[in-house]
Amino acid sequence: MADRTNSEMVQGTLDMLILRTLVTGPAHGHTIAHVIEHMSENVLEVEQGSLYPGLHRLEHRGWVTSYWGTSENNRKAKFYKLTAAGRKQLTTETDRWRLVVAAIGRILGETP
Repeated sequence: MADRTNSEMVQGTLDMLILRTLVTGPAHGHTIAHVIEHMSENVLEVEQGSLYPGLHRLEHRGWVTSYWGTSENNRKAKFYKLTAAGRKQLTTETDRWRLVVAAIGRILGETP
């Protein structure tokens, strides 16, 4: 199921998941992908071909910043950090996501 889910993941959803992952602190790309995979109980997998363009898009919009540091395995890695604007955008996107999920749930007859 993960493959089908990944191909259908909308860009805005990936952005929201990346922003949410960075709430706990700065992380490099591999860690971000791993956290999303782990927290989704392996339903969602983020491929490098989607993750890094997403991170660059978020950085361009001012929602994350980046800096070079050393990873857990002593390798040079680019770390991404949530900005105040990114935190605000995460709130906006989360609220919008909840409205959409509730609306779809009503259509499917799953919520009152």
